Amino acid sequence: MAAHGTVNHQRNLFPKRTKELKSVVHSAPGWKLFGKVPPRENLQKTSKIIQQSFSEDQVRPLEAKTVVLLLKEYEARTGRACKPPPQSLRRKNFEFEPLSTTALILEDRPSNLPAKSVEEALRHRQEYDEMVAEAKKREIKEAHKRKKIMKERFKQEESIASAMVIWINEILPNWEVMRSTRRVRELWWQGLPPSVRGKVWSLAVGNELNITPELYEIFLSRAKERWKSFSETSSENDVEGVSVADREASLELIKLDISRTFPSLYIFQKGGPYHDVLHSILGAYTCYRPDVGYVQGMSFIAAVLILNLEEADAFIAFANLLNKPCQLAFFRVDHSMMLKYFATFEVFFEENLSKLFLHFKSYSLTPDIYLIDWIFTLYSKSLPLDLACRVWDVFCRDGEEFLFRTGLGILRLYEDILLQMDFIHIAQFLTKLPEDITSEKLFSCIAAIQMQNSTKKWTQVFSSVMKDIKEGDKNNSPALKS
Repeated sequence: MAAHGTVNHQRNLFPKRTKELKSVVHSAPGWKLFGKVPPRENLQKTSKIIQQSFSEDQVRPLEAKTVVLLLKEYEARTGRACKPPPQSLRRKNFEFEPLSTTALILEDRPSNLPAKSVEEALRHRQEYDEMVAEAKKREIKEAHKRKKIMKERFKQEESIASAMVIWINEILPNWEVMRSTRRVRELWWQGLPPSVRGKVWSLAVGNELNITPELYEIFLSRAKERWKSFSETSSENDVEGVSVADREASLELIKLDISRTFPSLYIFQKGGPYHDVLHSILGAYTCYRPDVGYVQGMSFIAAVLILNLEEADAFIAFANLLNKPCQLAFFRVDHSMMLKYFATFEVFFEENLSKLFLHFKSYSLTPDIYLIDWIFTLYSKSLPLDLACRVWDVFCRDGEEFLFRTGLGILRLYEDILLQMDFIHIAQFLTKLPEDITSEKLFSCIAAIQMQNSTKKWTQVFSSVMKDIKEGDKNNSPALKS
C-alpha cells in the first residue's frame, strides 16, 4: 500500500512546476489517500529536493531488496552460499522483512511521505491479522479435508481386504449354496473386491454355451485366416459390395473401434499391452457368431472383461454375456424387442420419476435416445471405469433389470438439472454424463428406485408389455410409436 502511494506521488509531482505544487500543498490539509494528517512544516520542496529525497529513501532500498532476492535465487540454483549485502544497504525503518505483498501494509512509509495515523496503523494491523487468520483457517480446512479423504480411503481398503477374505474363504468355495443368501447379496451390493471380481463375474454369467478354451483357439485361428485372406484379396470396392454383417465383422471396423476403446488408458490402442488380446477376442467372436457379427460397443464390454479375466475366460464370459436376451436383442438390432424393453423402462420411469417423465414426454424425448448407448456398452463408456465395474457387479447379480434400474438412478441423480433443459440439451447431457459422478451418490439414487409397478415386478411388467404389443396395443407410449 505504501509502495502504491509512492508511485502515485512520483507520477503526480515530476511533470508539474514548483509553482503549481505550492498551490496544491497549501490548499490541502493532508493526504486523503492515506487518511488526514496534520500538514508538515517542510512540505514545500523543490523538484530537485524531492528527486534527491526520493532517490535516497526509496530507490536505494528497492535496489538492496532486489539484490537480496537475486542472491537467494542464485543460491537456490547453484547450491552455493553467498554473503548477505552490507547492513548499510538494508532498510533501517523495517522491524522485519515482509514475506509477501500482504505484509507491506504493516511497513512505515518512506520519510518523504506523510506518516500513518494511529487509526490507520491499527486498521492495517487488523487487516493483516485477519488475512493471516483466514489463511490459517483455509490451511486447516484443507488439512482436515485431506485427512478425511485418507481416512475414507483407508477405511475402504480395510473393507475391501476383509470382504476379499470372506469371498475367497467362504463364498467362492460354496458358490451354489451361498450366492443367493441375504448376506452375500448385501456384500455383493457394496462392490466386489478387484481380486475376485473376474471369478465372480464368470460364475454369475455362467457358461450355458459350453465354450472351452480349446474352442476359443479354434475360432481365433479361423479369424486370423479370415483377416489374412481379407487383407490379401479385398479392396475398397469389394468391401462396398459385401453385406452389412460382413462389413461390420471386417478387420477394419474392429481396428477402428479398438482405437476408440478407453483411449485415456492407452492400453488397448496399437502398441498397448492389451491391443492384440482385445483384437483376438473380437475377431474370434465374429467367427463364432456370424449371425451377430461385430457391432460397435462390443469392444468396451470385451475390454472390461480383459481387465478382470484371462484371455480365454474373458472370451467365454463375453460370448455368454452377449447371448443374454437383452444383449442379444440390442446387438442383433431386434427392433420389436428393443421397443418392448423401452416400454417396460417407461412404466418404471413414470412410477419413480413422474415429473421428469412428463417433462421428457412434453419434448417427445424417447428412451432410445439415451438408453441404447448405455445398454450397448453396459455403461462402461458412459461412467468412470471403476463405477462402471461396480454397476457390472450388481448387474451380474440381478440381471438385465439392474441395467434399466441404473438408468433410472442416473435420471434421478440429475433430475433437477434435467428439468431445466430442453430436448437438445437433455440429449447432449445424457450422451456425455459429468465425469465427477461418484459411486456413493449414484448407488444411493439407484437404491431409491423401486422396481415394482403396483404389485408387478420387472419380469411381470415386461411379459405384460410383450402381450399387449402382440395384441396391437401401443399403450400411447412415445417409445412405442412407429
